Amino acid sequence: MRKFDYSFLDNGLLPANLLTLTSAVYALKTSSTFRKEEFEKLFVELEHIAKVQSVKSSNAIEGIVTSDERIEEIVNQSSKPLNHNEAEIAGYRDALNTIHLEYDHLDFDENTILTLHSIMMSYTTYEYAEQYKKNNNYIIEEDENGTRKIRFTPTSAKETPEAINQLILAYMDARNNPNINQLLLIPCVILDFLCIHPFSDGNGRISRLLSLLLLYKNEFDVGKYVSFEEQINNLKGYYYDSLEKSSKGWADNKNDYIPFIENFISTLYRCYKELDKRFNVVNSKKVNKKSRIESTVLNSILPISKSEICKLLPDVSPTTVEAVLGKMIKDGSIIRIGTSKNSRYLRNS
Repeated sequence: MRKFDYSFLDNGLLPANLLTLTSAVYALKTSSTFRKEEFEKLFVELEHIAKVQSVKSSNAIEGIVTSDERIEEIVNQSSKPLNHNEAEIAGYRDALNTIHLEYDHLDFDENTILTLHSIMMSYTTYEYAEQYKKNNNYIIEEDENGTRKIRFTPTSAKETPEAINQLILAYMDARNNPNINQLLLIPCVILDFLCIHPFSDGNGRISRLLSLLLLYKNEFDVGKYVSFEEQINNLKGYYYDSLEKSSKGWADNKNDYIPFIENFISTLYRCYKELDKRFNVVNSKKVNKKSRIESTVLNSILPISKSEICKLLPDVSPTTVEAVLGKMIKDGSIIRIGTSKNSRYLRNS
């Protein structure tokens, strides 16, 4: 059986570009937190918009569609589902609402996974709701000539319950390791869930719900205000390409998580950038530049240079960055490594 082990996240050998991107996400997260505290009403409005987009996009990825007008009515619960597709959409709405309202009380465990599946399938009277697959399933692709072939073989039906159990235990072990960045851990867990493919139907949608759950529990709640699922759907080809690359050799414990991690973090980054854009459209006030520079440095995983800060904050001048860094060094919140143009800055632990 597949061995679930996330200790590679603790060896410090991750690509520099991935760590830089992760640092940028942390900085944007801090900015959105400041804004949310000050502009509560605006974020309530953004949450409603994002919920509609999430319900629409996550289902659309699986080919489950209806009109935008009907999506709005179903999400607002002003109309009951009129057909099978709309029943699937209503189920996702309820499962998404469960995560939005109860994520603090949910854990990544078997009960949560099965409950979300049951809720999502509740309008379709699906006979296998809240049950793992009874038969082996396969990921099949079809070429332009209509010829089908098996692209990926998930965990067998017989081994699925134990595989899910081992996945959960591996996650619990890794999340208790202070040297493992939780934001990098989440996509690894989601990839493994997708490769197990535990259900006869709904695996993709459940994986996106679990992504939101784990992100929210780790205080990355941008998916409430900008649809994470919509960002995946917008670049669906990139998503499936990363999934294919990271699943190669999975059954033999020889797969490379990095492509899927990069896709996941990039998707989250786009959400934060989109939130930034939407906020600036509806409100001209911006988060204090000093606070943004401070959060960028303090949340950086690796020592960060002045030029890197300027790239992450293009609207902030190098002079302002330099001034804030000088004050942070003086008050002892950060330390400087190196001299002159090679100087880099790191949180003073």
